[in-house]
Amino acid sequence: MASSARIGIGSPLSRVDGIAKVTGAAKYAAEHRPAGMLYGFAVSSGIAKGRITAIDDRAARAVPGVVEIVTHENRPRTAWLDRSHHDQVGPPGSPLRPFYDDKVMFSGQPVALVLAETFEAARHAAALVEISYEAEAHNTDFDKALAEKFLPAKKRNTFHPPKNRGDAEKAFAAAPLKVDAEYRLATEHHNPMEMHASTVEWHGDGSITVHDKTQGPQNVQAYLSSVFGISAKKIRVLNPYVGGGFGSGLRPQYHVYLTVLAATMLERSVRVVLTRQQMFTHVHRPEAVQTVRLGAEMDGRLTAILNSATTSTSRYENHMEDVVIWGMMNYACPNASGDYTIAPMDTSTSGDMRAPGAATGMALFEIAIDEMAEQAKLDPLAFRLLNYSEEDAMNGTPFTSKALREAFAEGAAAFGWDRRKAGPRTMRDGHELVGWGLATGMWDAMFSKTSASAKLSANGDLEVASALSDIGTGTYTVMTQVAADTLGLPPERITARLGDSDLPAAPVEGGSWGAASVGAAVQVACRAIGEKLLKAASSIEGKPLGSAGIDDVTFDGGRIVLKSDPAIAVEFTEAMRAADLQTIEVEETASAGISGMVSQIRKSRNTHCATFAEVKVDEELGVVRVTRIVCAVAAGRIINPKTARSQILGGVVMGIGMALHEETMMDTKLGRFMNHSLAEYHVPANADIDSIEVIFVDEPDPEVTPLGVKGVGEIGIVGTAAAVANAIYHATGKRVRSLPITIDKLQD
Repeated sequence: MASSARIGIGSPLSRVDGIAKVTGAAKYAAEHRPAGMLYGFAVSSGIAKGRITAIDDRAARAVPGVVEIVTHENRPRTAWLDRSHHDQVGPPGSPLRPFYDDKVMFSGQPVALVLAETFEAARHAAALVEISYEAEAHNTDFDKALAEKFLPAKKRNTFHPPKNRGDAEKAFAAAPLKVDAEYRLATEHHNPMEMHASTVEWHGDGSITVHDKTQGPQNVQAYLSSVFGISAKKIRVLNPYVGGGFGSGLRPQYHVYLTVLAATMLERSVRVVLTRQQMFTHVHRPEAVQTVRLGAEMDGRLTAILNSATTSTSRYENHMEDVVIWGMMNYACPNASGDYTIAPMDTSTSGDMRAPGAATGMALFEIAIDEMAEQAKLDPLAFRLLNYSEEDAMNGTPFTSKALREAFAEGAAAFGWDRRKAGPRTMRDGHELVGWGLATGMWDAMFSKTSASAKLSANGDLEVASALSDIGTGTYTVMTQVAADTLGLPPERITARLGDSDLPAAPVEGGSWGAASVGAAVQVACRAIGEKLLKAASSIEGKPLGSAGIDDVTFDGGRIVLKSDPAIAVEFTEAMRAADLQTIEVEETASAGISGMVSQIRKSRNTHCATFAEVKVDEELGVVRVTRIVCAVAAGRIINPKTARSQILGGVVMGIGMALHEETMMDTKLGRFMNHSLAEYHVPANADIDSIEVIFVDEPDPEVTPLGVKGVGEIGIVGTAAAVANAIYHATGKRVRSLPITIDKLQD
């Protein structure tokens, strides 16, 4: 079983699940079809606020194939208390409880569910359900909602209030150079390729199997158990393949509630799939306004940072994000203050979308930083290096590592930044104005307690498993590579299992902690397998490995190899045969206390990036093309440079969307998002994307996580929109402070 080409951590292994996905063998939530399954179609509310006064479903029930129509009037009993409807990652407040009563809290809220023998019948009947309302005055205008902005006394655990330092107001008043401006970001919707869907298999004993589009099967399992009063042991949630999440699947969305409600009511298998239009009726990145005031000396050194932001939320839950802290952490400045509030609106609750808080707050702050560099008459890169902080300036703590300076250097060299001409409208290519912009990105390098199992068979095959989800980030491949690296097995002998609530406990997948967390758990489990193999080898006659301990051997090609004499080795199969073992199976947990992760000195754990952008702007039409991006990333040890690069590419593309395309538009009179389709909600297409170069800066970090790994799923988007915006200013001389930057804003 010896292998001459060892593949492990650092190898550009192609996705192990890739063939299943491109051949159609991978099944997603809406592709399961249990016998006797009913199709459900949700009816969405036609008002933004008020109550239902009457439901006329006679015409709908007359449609051939219709079995039942569920509303608040005939639904089964569910949990009464708010706390029973909370999930692991939900914000404070009263979670949405579909069909709980006649109250309507936002446009598009599900108010009925039609169940039929065919999808076509369910959809047709849903259009025939007539619902009468008593509408109440609503507000979906963010500017009006600002009059009600507040900071809840009860904050969710993941929100970190800013820590002020010095006297920012006094320093700003005294500063010879000032920037004082308001910046905005429009509402955005996630729009993954796979729509939210659930297929629930009803079993005769009252147990259910739920195929759900989610980022956390155990979170959904616990939620369903609490809401419907079903033992968690009778609920199995599966999501082995997820067609994109970006945060939209962190919480159990209403489709899974509706599906399980119908399945338990009718004791039949049910599938509910949201339409693309209905994908705009739940979670979204909140609208944001951010006021940034910066003060600096004449030489460009920052003396004051005042950062104030407000984001939107619903009236029934308080969704909060870390918006104002990033610049306060990243820049050396003796005086800094931050203020953050949320504004309630009659919409569904906003939620986490790729790099929540940072993608908003860091991007808008980096536009202000560029404005201050111009005031100081400094090159934007020189300004950032002048105000570079080696420590977390807000918390006063050192970083486990920070290679942002190196990212600036490598990114600038690859981009050719030294050829940039100072001042706007100084570079041209024919009829197009050329602009070069720069921005800094920063995100958390998080780690979450995760368990994994490992099972080695007598034939030398290994299975590693964890309940964590793979939302397209390459988790299958990460698990395989870490196992291969730890036990020296070729990837083709390793099977990774995930996305199953029955597997070892794992957190919801998000926040870029997946690879670091499950990777550590798999490593610990595989190391435990190695220790058991070494013990089994002591049963071999003659004990060829002697009294060697785990640190005295290495594992390679299905063999235990003595480090001091590589010619002495024992096959895994030989050791297991000698100990009369058919399998070796373990389950281990990786937590923050292992491998030196707990330091005597509190340290900040973050990733950083430097993003350089080139744009070309048609001088007459105002059409913007992003022709080049260089993103230099400092993210610790890279497990797989191929899949990691893909993650950065995806983040950069979403950042371009944030800069130029993505904007969900609200009709405040109707209280409804109007451009609720991919024909009208613009995302970057192939023609919008040109050259993107990704550079991974060498950043050894033995402290951040057990493997030295920092996540890369989010860092690519942070700063990209600002780099594009800054490049547009350099090209045109027009500073646009409201994202996305559309043609009309350049022609004002």
